[in-house]
Amino acid sequence: MQEKKNKILRALAKVVRKRRGKLSITQLSLSVDVSKSIWSMIEKAHRDTQLTTLFRVAEALYMKPSQLIYEVEKELGDEFTAIL
Repeated sequence: MQEKKNKILRALAKVVRKRRGKLSITQLSLSVDVSKSIWSMIEKAHRDTQLTTLFRVAEALYMKPSQLIYEVEKELGDEFTAIL
């Protein structure tokens, strides 16, 4: 199960880094009250973040939370399942 969790976290990290582009982590974290360290851990796939934090991250990236999740799903591929 840990392997699947890590795959999800890596997919989220990739989507967040891509969507952030050249925007500053400092500016984004201040705009939605997510610490720079938490933002950095998300981008490095070192944090299994709370749902409320995902909502704030999505907002900072000018997207709906459902769009963020959709992009993570696309990154994981159609065959991915979190179930054993």
